[in-house]
Amino acid sequence: MLKRDLILRNPIQTLAGEAESILHAGQFGGILARAGVGKTALIVQIALHAMLHGRNVVHVSLNQPVTRTNLWYREIFGHIARELQIERAEALWEEILPHRFIMTFRTEGFSVPKLEERLTDLIEQNIFLPRMLIIDGLSFEEPPREALAGLKHYARLNELGVWFSIRTHRDEEPATGGLPRQIAEVEDLFEVALSLVPAAEEVQVNVLKGASLPSARDRLALDPATMLVKSRVS
Repeated sequence: MLKRDLILRNPIQTLAGEAESILHAGQFGGILARAGVGKTALIVQIALHAMLHGRNVVHVSLNQPVTRTNLWYREIFGHIARELQIERAEALWEEILPHRFIMTFRTEGFSVPKLEERLTDLIEQNIFLPRMLIIDGLSFEEPPREALAGLKHYARLNELGVWFSIRTHRDEEPATGGLPRQIAEVEDLFEVALSLVPAAEEVQVNVLKGASLPSARDRLALDPATMLVKSRVS
């Protein structure tokens, strides 16, 4: 199966509409859900979609080793390959793998200036030129507005779309305006926000802000068995 065929059959493309990517350069996107619902699974599928387009992705994982993060990618790609019956899946994996760079931090050792320094080293030494940045595991319990604003400026200068996984809590009341409180105070910095909500035998992917919806009746969900995004009819 050609990469283009795989891209077109990927339900994530529906969130981008006619564009190549959900986020444009300099934009922020958030995936919000409580622990264990599928934030990392969805963000990895967004990353794989970008890699299939030939776009370089830096995945920053807080408190997860490189081996664990890489396993997420291998497992999700393996599920996609089986689901879509991709021929020569291993060859395709090897083809897109150079478009990903995993970077790890311990939570207590992470800061936006440190991240920017490491990214700048990669760029200036011509090691890796990212077009998408993923930050998986940053706490938004007290959203770091000043740090996020600084990263937003950096993202615009370096033409990066930035995705965050954002942990929410069960039965927590939303903030004024209906958004989860973890993002409400910094909502102006985010162009896109998606939430994952367990419902019956699937996990619904809901658009809180930005992005495109397939139609009035078609929606997206995660299959709890494989954690793959699928189209569903409501």
